[in-house]
Amino acid sequence: MPTVQRHIEENSHRISYVREIVKQRSVNLDAVPAMSPALMSDGQSWKTLPFSSPNSTIRLGTMFSGIGAIEHAFQRLKLNHRIVFAGDIDEKCKKSYFANYEISPFDWFTDARLFDARKYEGQVDLLVGGAPCQAFSMVGKRLGFEDARGTLFYEFARVINETQPKVFIFENVKGLTSHDSGRTWKIIHRIFCELGYDVYYRVLNSKDYGIPQHRERIFCIGFKKPRTFAFPAPIPLEYRMYDFLEDYVDTKYFLKEKGIKFVTSHKNREKFYTQINGDIALCQKRNQQFNWHGDFVYHPVAVDESLDEMFDEFVFNVKEVEEKYYLSEKVAKYVLCSGTKNFKTRTETDLDVARPLLQSMHKMHRAGVDNYVTFKGRIRKLTPRECLRLMGFKDSYKIVVSDTSAYQQAGNSIVVDVLIALLKQMDITQYGI
Repeated sequence: MPTVQRHIEENSHRISYVREIVKQRSVNLDAVPAMSPALMSDGQSWKTLPFSSPNSTIRLGTMFSGIGAIEHAFQRLKLNHRIVFAGDIDEKCKKSYFANYEISPFDWFTDARLFDARKYEGQVDLLVGGAPCQAFSMVGKRLGFEDARGTLFYEFARVINETQPKVFIFENVKGLTSHDSGRTWKIIHRIFCELGYDVYYRVLNSKDYGIPQHRERIFCIGFKKPRTFAFPAPIPLEYRMYDFLEDYVDTKYFLKEKGIKFVTSHKNREKFYTQINGDIALCQKRNQQFNWHGDFVYHPVAVDESLDEMFDEFVFNVKEVEEKYYLSEKVAKYVLCSGTKNFKTRTETDLDVARPLLQSMHKMHRAGVDNYVTFKGRIRKLTPRECLRLMGFKDSYKIVVSDTSAYQQAGNSIVVDVLIALLKQMDITQYGI
């Protein structure tokens, strides 16, 4: 039996128990008042909001942890945090996780259904998880709770009840809100509210939070102590997908050969028309950017050097992409095909805003589904590093698995920058110790 089918048809006493709970909650569901998404903030931009307690430490617990999107968000924000527990059923995710974050092997779990979190009660400030989405995704069969993976949200709710975190963040595909005419999300929302939390939810798109990828996901946030909360407002998108490629750099700030010869000439440097890596800047001229006069910087970045970037900055190393990522003529012809008689799609490459990165993108779907770029007249797929960048992971994140696994892990992750916006908006530091 194929792996996917086995995951769908999996059955156990635990799965049957959860389905029975869901069935009970669905009784008289139509009598439950209609729900509305929480509002967007109309105040100060989340990017400029200060943290009230920047020196506090956040105790973090995660489920369906994948490659640690929330952990990387804390790293990018340079906030003190301690991982209380984490877990994922995929052994390759565990390999990636342990290569990038500090956690005791004793605090890692594999099966969410078997994870007993009661020993962590009162020790978690923030709990984050995105249960498997295939049961509700437009890309999948949308079997909902009939798909065994569709019942895993309840394990997240159970761990909320067992650990009593101050805040929780639950993430899933946008399709969860429309599945079964909205009844599925109404049941899940009802269970979260029954846990005694003040619950807010909204669908957010990563392209509205600094990442050039069209990726809509529902984010549900619960606060143990009631408070007023509005989701972070969108910000203008400053980057294009090309800015995240390994073999691309915006050349407008770099000198071409003629300019380099002028700037480095002995005559001009002797007369102090130009200076490279000077300690004291030359007198600035109004039109210096047009005549190559003034200060210039040359600083090659070492392979293992990490630039001290702000949380919302992206400065990537540029290198040549390996040949294996370029498509053969036969494969290129397939991906650029608009489809068959019964299926047609638009085949655009080199998009400014990337299509949603899929867990299955390593299979190279048509260009109307996956992302492709051209370079010097040749077409290629995105590299694993580029996919991670488009999910908000800086190059400090170590890739320790095969390309296939890296593609799958990136496609399954939460976009880091959306999590950063949420952490800033709620001022997560006020919940630390």
